[in-house]
Amino acid sequence: MANQVYKPNPAMKPSPHLGSMKEYEKMYKRSIESPEEFWQDIAKQFHWETPPTGKFCSYNFDVTKGPISIKWMEGATTNICYNLLDRNVRKGMGDKIAFYWAGNDPEDYSRLTYKKLLIQVCKFANVLKEKGVTKGDRVAIYMPMILETVVAMLACARIGAVHSVVFAGFSSDSLAERLIDAKAKVLVTADGVWRGEKLLCLKEICDAAMDRSKKLGHEVESCILVKHLPRLSAFQSRDGDGKVNDAEKSPEKRKAYDYQVPWNEDRDCWWDDEMDDASSSCYPVWVSAEDPLFLLYTSGSTGKPKGVVHTTGGYLIYAATTFKYVFDYHPGDVYWCTADVGWITGHTYVVYGPLANGATSVLFEGLPFHPHNGRYWEIVEQYNVNQFYTAPTAIRALMKFGDGPVKKYKLDSLRVLGSVGEPINAEAWLWYYNVVGGGKCSIVDTFWQTETGGHVLTPLPGCTPMKPGSATFPFFGVLPVLLDEKGKEIEGPGEGYLVFRRPWPGIMRTINGNHQRFEATYFQKFPGFYTSGDGARRDEDGYLWITGRMDDMLNVSGHLLSTAEVEGALSEHPSVSEAAVVARPHPVKGECLHCFISTKDGVQFSPKLVDDLRKKVREKIGPFAAPEYIQHAPALPKTRSGKIVRRILKKVALNDRSLGDISTLADESIIENLFANLPGKDLKT
Repeated sequence: MANQVYKPNPAMKPSPHLGSMKEYEKMYKRSIESPEEFWQDIAKQFHWETPPTGKFCSYNFDVTKGPISIKWMEGATTNICYNLLDRNVRKGMGDKIAFYWAGNDPEDYSRLTYKKLLIQVCKFANVLKEKGVTKGDRVAIYMPMILETVVAMLACARIGAVHSVVFAGFSSDSLAERLIDAKAKVLVTADGVWRGEKLLCLKEICDAAMDRSKKLGHEVESCILVKHLPRLSAFQSRDGDGKVNDAEKSPEKRKAYDYQVPWNEDRDCWWDDEMDDASSSCYPVWVSAEDPLFLLYTSGSTGKPKGVVHTTGGYLIYAATTFKYVFDYHPGDVYWCTADVGWITGHTYVVYGPLANGATSVLFEGLPFHPHNGRYWEIVEQYNVNQFYTAPTAIRALMKFGDGPVKKYKLDSLRVLGSVGEPINAEAWLWYYNVVGGGKCSIVDTFWQTETGGHVLTPLPGCTPMKPGSATFPFFGVLPVLLDEKGKEIEGPGEGYLVFRRPWPGIMRTINGNHQRFEATYFQKFPGFYTSGDGARRDEDGYLWITGRMDDMLNVSGHLLSTAEVEGALSEHPSVSEAAVVARPHPVKGECLHCFISTKDGVQFSPKLVDDLRKKVREKIGPFAAPEYIQHAPALPKTRSGKIVRRILKKVALNDRSLGDISTLADESIIENLFANLPGKDLKT
């Protein structure tokens, strides 16, 4: 099933940017053999206040030959906000919709044109300047998926400030850690947000974070607050006598109405009040191509998050180019990426990539299951979405409800379906392809990271023959290599460490305040290569398959296994909706597999199912891979963005209750259920 090849729809309209592998190979060859010429031609599409005067690309990937250094377009100056907004307005797109906004509830919606977005960005840029923010200063953004979040990001870029967006689901301690590391001068947030039926009081989290930050030596000077929570009209109705009737309103909704926003007169201010007095004109600050654009924190093996630094010029041209070709975007299309802007996917493929192409996008605040299980498909139909980009976790979760919720809606507008965040198993790929896409859409199974800035391995719509679960081939300018443990290159079919031989324009430049950690994390293990930390397999046709984090590899009786590979095999069973695999110590094998299984609606977890799953893994991978422990998990511990927290599962497998910070979990209550279902608690671990 996974090795079957699915050819792109020959009737795909409009004609794709690249219509055949021959065209891809020609363009890819040029990007590798003449990278400076290739990217120079693309850069000409954008405005450069000063053109490059130095070497177009210079770098050192070898720690034995000196400090790691990556530079693109030295000497050039530009402003990314100018390229995303002013440039498009000047091209006559001022009245074009930049974003359709869909709120948590279907009755909440809005839209914003390029011209109005530019006005809002200029006004907020002036607000930031009034708060003392200048070029190089850091602004933290802890916001829901609302239009003001995009405005805040672009306003920072307009005046040369560096934004640090923190996912509005992190705990106050996690936010404080990022405020301190970034030395944030201003924090932009909202009073609160609804996630489905749950109210999150964001200002309380921010206050706790700012208090902690101050105690540890860094004080945030200003906090700008968006008034986002609906008030009286949304939660109360009046009867015939004009009296307020709350009888049918939930306690949670009453809490929102009664919520008194905590306030510090010396620090806090309302967004609307500041915007009322701000000028709608703000001249852009021209910055160097290598000046930082944003910080984005990603997890680290030490537990301390890494502040990944992305710069301006290279990120602009890479975000724009990957968006155009990977989603095959054409003028008039409507594109939707479901990712939160708190993650790199939201930065590159909700904000910067689409706007650089003058695209119309959907910005979605809600959840796929609220107020019903067909919410995603309802939005696709409502806005005639052409490109849809989401995570395998969401796809698998939606599969649990069967085909019914999908079939209720007209999805004929879809042309490209994207997958991001983790390898997608074959069963989910096929459901996505056949049920959501009607067997006619190209699926772009994209591999990339916070550190890469944009896609590095991906199919291209209308061009790449697809294999379910494969990230296929490299994007332009990207040179992937597979290495064994000793650093020897693996030629032809094989499996090993996924590394990259040279930089592309969108790659990170350093870790905020810690270049030594940057070098040690990504370049020390294999000098001369950027090490992704992931493993990959190349098949007989040259297709690349991501096998998962190398630190998620298992060594069972001398056999190297990836958790992703085992999870893929388990998920192929028709009774399984989701699977997660971790390692636990074994006295004989060294490590063995502990599998957490969520079953589909109406399916009972039984000894027969356990036997079937063991047999499935034995058949798919080999007898050595047969799981030692298979546990029923009615639900898996996930962040609010839907990512499985395997760190928690490893603790459960060891019956270890020292869980650490669990504040980022969407539902903490499921942990006790997992411990209660733990098999073999009496066995030595």
